[in-house]
Amino acid sequence: TNVGNANVDMSGWSFDDSSRTAGSVNLSAFGIVAPGQSVILSEPTAATFRASWGGLSGVTIIGENSNNLGRNDEINIYDGSNNLIDRLTYNDQDSLVGGPQTSGKSGNIAFVNLGSNTASLAIASTVTDSFGSFTGTGGNIANPGKYTPVPEPATMAVLGLGIAGLARRKRK
Repeated sequence: TNVGNANVDMSGWSFDDSSRTAGSVNLSAFGIVAPGQSVILSEPTAATFRASWGGLSGVTIIGENSNNLGRNDEINIYDGSNNLIDRLTYNDQDSLVGGPQTSGKSGNIAFVNLGSNTASLAIASTVTDSFGSFTGTGGNIANPGKYTPVPEPATMAVLGLGIAGLARRKRK
C-alpha cells in the first residue's frame, strides 16, 4: 500500500526474498500506485487470489510469483534503479528476529512502525481486527488489498485527551 502522499511509478521496480537480488521479480505491472492504493504480489494466479478474497475490485494483482516467502525470510523492494526501498526480515522461530506465526493469517504493522524492519512489532491478523482483516474462502485470515494505518497507543491517548479537552471546553 502506498502510504505516502504522492503517486509511485512502479516501472522497473522489483521484489526479492532473502537472496537480496534486485530485479528478481518484476513489479512494473503495478504501474502507477496512488496514495492509499494497495497492490498484491501472490503465488496463486491473480484470478485465483481474487476468487479467494471476494474479488478485490480495483486492486492490481501480479500472480504466479515463484519467489515465495517462508517462515524465515525477507521481503525486499527495489526501485527502478535497483536501490533498496524497503526491507522486512522476519523469522517466527527466532525471538531475536521475531514476527508472529502467520500460518493461515497475515501479519500487520502499525503505521508508526512501517519501515523499521522490526518484524517483532507485527501483529497477527484476527477477524474484525483494527486492520479490517476477514476470513477468505480458503479459511485464511488477512486484509488483502487494503491497509488501515492504525495509530500507535500513545497517539490514541493524545487524541483521546484532545477530544476530552474539546468536550470540556464545549461544556463551559
